[in-house]
Amino acid sequence: MKKRLGIAASIIGGSFLLFGIGSWVLQKVANKEDPEYFLQFIKENGAKQSVAVSIQYNQDSLAAVNEQVSLPLASTMKIILAIEYARQAAEGMIDPQQPVSLDELETYYVPKTDGGAHEAWLESVKETKQDDAVPLSEVANGMIAYSSNANTEYLIEVLGEENINGNIIDLEINSHEPIYPLVSSLFIPIQVMNEENLTKQETVAKLKEMSLDEYREHAKRIHENWKTQPPTDEEKKNIINELDMEFQRIWSDRLPRGSAEDYLSIMEKLNRKEFFKPEVYQHLDPVMEQLMKNPQNQEWLTHAGQKGGSTAFVLTMAMYATDKNQNKTEFVFLADDLSSTQQTKLSRNMNQFQLKLLRDEDFREKVKQELENL
Repeated sequence: MKKRLGIAASIIGGSFLLFGIGSWVLQKVANKEDPEYFLQFIKENGAKQSVAVSIQYNQDSLAAVNEQVSLPLASTMKIILAIEYARQAAEGMIDPQQPVSLDELETYYVPKTDGGAHEAWLESVKETKQDDAVPLSEVANGMIAYSSNANTEYLIEVLGEENINGNIIDLEINSHEPIYPLVSSLFIPIQVMNEENLTKQETVAKLKEMSLDEYREHAKRIHENWKTQPPTDEEKKNIINELDMEFQRIWSDRLPRGSAEDYLSIMEKLNRKEFFKPEVYQHLDPVMEQLMKNPQNQEWLTHAGQKGGSTAFVLTMAMYATDKNQNKTEFVFLADDLSSTQQTKLSRNMNQFQLKLLRDEDFREKVKQELENL
């Protein structure tokens, strides 16, 4: 059964995939998923600063493990862009029905760097697009539901980086690092290598020494140039050839970071529908609550949304849900320094772990008891 709308991992078996997990389906599945594996992983790794978990049920904390530690967010940070999209739409700053050319989005697409997310999204709009264009609202939808990185890069341009990062202040969160153009940042190693005539290992050393501020400025300059001189197909192919695991590690480590505590706070705001004006939720819910498009979820849930992310080393998830009895659950999981085996097993079992949290009182109590002393 298909559980995810967009997946990414690492260079495995010659396949180049960087990041992006879309929406998962919250429903029982007939396979061997084991929520106990997910719980056991947290117990075994909770002492590390590379794993953070925060879980809340009806405002009762079930788990708070390293909740103030900042870790790479991968595509989970796209929630901030979705919020800014909804805010600007509610205030009339953008028109959700504005046509966006698929050719324009294509300029931001670097093949084989998002696990097929962008291609899957394009397939989903094949029957509804008009004149090879889609509404801006569908671009935002593709960013969350399919985790299209091209759509994300385009929205950073449309919404404005300063406006997007203004949300970090407005949301009253403390540890979130600034968001910057992430597709553009893929080209930093090649740019540095060519501009300074460096070898690969010299470039690696240079990037490791580079401050985050300087790294972000590199990405911004590349993004700005992209508007008038987008990379050619050949240059995009070169990225795939050059970005080995060593470069991917640097890229992953420098993704925007945030804490489980901060994202639990955001999940509360999305779940309780009180923090923003009603008009914001009118635009935000259709984007964030992809789970509610599943008829089976509609039978027992009133609201549910989530966004996950991954790199070769990272797996993240932020989720909220309100069931028909008005029970409210918020869940955030952030992990770095994962092996490929750990990432595969966590990805396989996360869906069932979330379901058990939502539907099984005994399991919630078990989670609380086993994680309370970590």
